[in-house]
Amino acid sequence: QVQLVESGGGLVQPGGSLRLSCAAPRNIFSTADLGWYRQAPGKQRELVAGFTSTGTTNYADSVKGRFTISRDNAKNTVYLQMNSLKPEDTAVYYCNANGVAADPVSAQAYEYDYWGQGTQVTVSS
Repeated sequence: QVQLVESGGGLVQPGGSLRLSCAAPRNIFSTADLGWYRQAPGKQRELVAGFTSTGTTNYADSVKGRFTISRDNAKNTVYLQMNSLKPEDTAVYYCNANGVAADPVSAQAYEYDYWGQGTQVTVSS
């Protein structure tokens, strides 16, 4: 199974900052659409920030101006810089990679959708 390894979560006070990291296999990182999602208890998982293979980025309205998604190609890592954190940002954050690949034997295309293990972000005084 493809492993997306997340790190960087923790407990911060309102107004503080955290940077989440997600390391992906090289072949996945270079071709997949990458993004960060979050899910709070009792709520649906929502897209926080997305970064596609073409360079397009998008953010949830609630985090615009505060969060920034970026990538380091040499490290096969995608980041989520979170500034001015609010209590409502508290959630489990998940890294996601999805795209299309070709089976090396059959040459048949298939879609993939991989997730990180989740990292807890808690914003509280």
